[in-house]
Amino acid sequence: MASMSEKKKTKRTWLTLGRRIAGCRRGSAAVEFAIIAPIFLGMMFSMFEIGWFYFANSVTDSAVTSAGRLIRTGQVQRWDGSDTEVFQQFYDTICDVVQSFGSCDTHLTVEVKSYASFSALAADLSNVTCADAEPPDIAAIPFEPGGELEIVRVRACLLFKTINPAIGVNLADPSTGIRKITSTMIFRNEPYEKNKK
Repeated sequence: MASMSEKKKTKRTWLTLGRRIAGCRRGSAAVEFAIIAPIFLGMMFSMFEIGWFYFANSVTDSAVTSAGRLIRTGQVQRWDGSDTEVFQQFYDTICDVVQSFGSCDTHLTVEVKSYASFSALAADLSNVTCADAEPPDIAAIPFEPGGELEIVRVRACLLFKTINPAIGVNLADPSTGIRKITSTMIFRNEPYEKNKK
């Protein structure tokens, strides 16, 4: 049986070891980093994801505005070619700007429709058709640049693939990881034939 002095010595050894471990600061930075790093990196990637989304949204708006100006000033109406060729040229003006966010063939749709009055425009409550719609719906997307002083609505839909849909604000449909970015421009065409003279 251990004597009293041996028990005290063992107890003292454990206490000394406990104090040394509690007083040792080596490795504490690594432990703190391991706790904080995932949270910090998650927040950083979330901010990047949201910033990239707003950048894509801004670029799409800018592309639609620039392309809409071609219709408003009568430039599209003067382009040579069939309606299909003119639409393809117009489509390409938007595609050239937004193609860095995905293939235009599978990610971009552009609709151009003219109206006789603002009340006719207000009565049209149709949703924008995106590239993930049924093929007959995509084939039915109109291209009507209109004539002088007609009211025109230009709409584009870009299917934006998020980098990491699990991080940050849920910007996308969870099943596909895709967010629909839509941009609309409404204007009255200028009297471009008079300006040509």
